[in-house]
Parts: sequence; C-alpha cells; structure tokens
Amino acid sequence: MTPGPAALLSATFVVTGLTHLIRPRTFDAIVPRTLPGPARAWTIGSGLTELVLAGAVWNRRTRRVAGLASAAFLVAVFPANVRTVRILRGRSARARAIAWARLPLQVPLVMLALRAAADPR
Repeated sequence: MTPGPAALLSATFVVTGLTHLIRPRTFDAIVPRTLPGPARAWTIGSGLTELVLAGAVWNRRTRRVAGLASAAFLVAVFPANVRTVRILRGRSARARAIAWARLPLQVPLVMLALRAAADPR
C-alpha cells in the first residue's frame, strides 16, 4: 500500500524541519533580508513550524487545517527559494541546478498539502 498525501507531507516536513535544526547555517543565508531580526531565529522558527505541521498533518483530527496551513507555509517560504537562486549564482553548476529545481518543486508540494488537507486516511 502506498502512503497517502498526509503521510508523504508529514515525512517531508519531518526531514526538512530536522535539517533546519541540525544544520541551521545552511538556511540562515537564504532568509530574506527584509525580515526583521536575526536570520537564525527565522531558520529555527521555520524548522519548528515544519515539525509542528508534520505532527498536525499526521493527526486526522487536525489534518484539514494543518494541510491548508502547510500550503500557506510553503507559499510563504518561496521567497527564500528565490533568494537561494540569486545567492548561488557564482557557485557550482550542481548547486545552481538544485536551487533552480526547488522553484518549480514548490508547486507540487503545495498541491500535496492541499491533497493532505482532504486525506481521510
């Protein structure tokens, strides 16, 4: 049996949330400078948000609201992905390719979040 959208989204958020907490320096540089306060606070905050969303999407009682909140969160962090492309202009072709690939990947992730919101499993 294949995992449903809620399980896939939850697993994705666990991995990315933990990565934000374990390797915050990787994400600090992509925090848009227009946000107030230190970049590290935004990195840790987004990692914790992803972990909370992972748990809320996993739970059937909170799944609908959490799926919708996840979609909004994924849209909200898109500017950081755009910033990554700009930051990595002078880096390796591999790093640039990964950064560019993340931009259109955001669309299926938002769609996954919306499907998770409707997932009865």
